[in-house]
Amino acid sequence: MRHLLLLLTLVVPLAPYAAAQTPPRAKAKAAPSATSPDPEMPRPIDAADSVFLEELTWIEVRDALRAGKTTVLVATGGIEMNGPYLALGKHNYVLRATTEAIARRLGDALVAPIIAFVPEGDIDPPSGHMRYPGTISLTQDTFQRLLTDVASSLRLHGFRHVIFIGDSGGNQAGMKEVAAELSVKWAGGPARIHFIAEYYDYPGVTKWLESQGIRQTDEGHHDDFAMSSMMMAVDPATVRIAQRRAKGKFSINGVALDPAEKTIAMGKRVIDHRASITVAAIRRARGQ
Repeated sequence: MRHLLLLLTLVVPLAPYAAAQTPPRAKAKAAPSATSPDPEMPRPIDAADSVFLEELTWIEVRDALRAGKTTVLVATGGIEMNGPYLALGKHNYVLRATTEAIARRLGDALVAPIIAFVPEGDIDPPSGHMRYPGTISLTQDTFQRLLTDVASSLRLHGFRHVIFIGDSGGNQAGMKEVAAELSVKWAGGPARIHFIAEYYDYPGVTKWLESQGIRQTDEGHHDDFAMSSMMMAVDPATVRIAQRRAKGKFSINGVALDPAEKTIAMGKRVIDHRASITVAAIRRARGQ
């Protein structure tokens, strides 16, 4: 018995040492699943012809990035009072058209989902556009945090130029500030961020319209010919054509909107004009 105890005292201490010398087993690589597919899986079908991220699959975005589409537009619109005739989403409808025109002209850009919620005034007590039903407002802090997270997400995925544009006056300062902050934070890295103020130049658009023979007299609505014509080019229902015709109000700032086909054609020209100016500004910002 004494010999057995002696043997145990010699063998047992060796057990931890032996375990320590056994290399740990490598963790098995998780097999691809529906919720975690292989990031390098081949695209099984042809890619869709769209510049909007929300309309693309993750594989189509991955392949577009690898093909050189490394610029992304981050556009802010709003849900706000827009006079008695226009839908609350006025700026978002316009951006649907202008961002696509800009991206296709650039040829190497995609468009992030339009940010529909922006600062529109204080919520309690209400101020600015918040005095009118349907308006949705963010605080400036929330807006800027949202922009920061969106831009940072896009940078992570490989976009090299993040472009901020805003279709409403209340959006400009916040976008400019976030772009300046992220420019410092991203310095030395592969990605850059740009706030393109040239996009939001409605006085310039009004002047261009005058050169095309369209002169307006301000009727005091949060509306004008440029805005109405662009919205009609996207979705005629958003300007209440039938209802306004029935009341003899299918005009804006002294300019008739009938024939609608002619106004829609001019709206497309306004979109193209704004896209041209913005594309030139983006190219300058990218150093081209």
